[in-house]
Amino acid sequence: MASLAASSISLQPRHALATSRVSGLKLVSFTNQGRNSLSFGLRPMPARVRISCAAKPETVDKVCEIVRKQLAVPSDKPVTGESKFAELGADSLDTVEIVMGLEEEFGITVEEDNAQNIATVLDAAELIDKLCSGKSA
Repeated sequence: MASLAASSISLQPRHALATSRVSGLKLVSFTNQGRNSLSFGLRPMPARVRISCAAKPETVDKVCEIVRKQLAVPSDKPVTGESKFAELGADSLDTVEIVMGLEEEFGITVEEDNAQNIATVLDAAELIDKLCSGKSA
């Protein structure tokens, strides 16, 4: 029967030989001082969220206003780019009315296939910017 001897693990950095980022953690040190043991330390890094979208901020703001008005969303409830129409209380008829309001406001026509893919304020704003840039080209 084989036996396994566990040596102690040090979480204190001694000499940093390499640093890199692994799945939200920063590798602090990685040392092997000629022994059969390996010392390393991990320290949690703060999460960084970066949201990038193709829609212009002013388009997102205008869509938020239209959605808020169309759904009679109370002023104390936030409406942002990430807001889903269903979470704001919209049913399928409300969504159709929102799309019609957006078409009127921006002077565009949204095809039925595109309208079915709109679930959030950001989805609508990105589609509007795409249609408006195609219209001016």
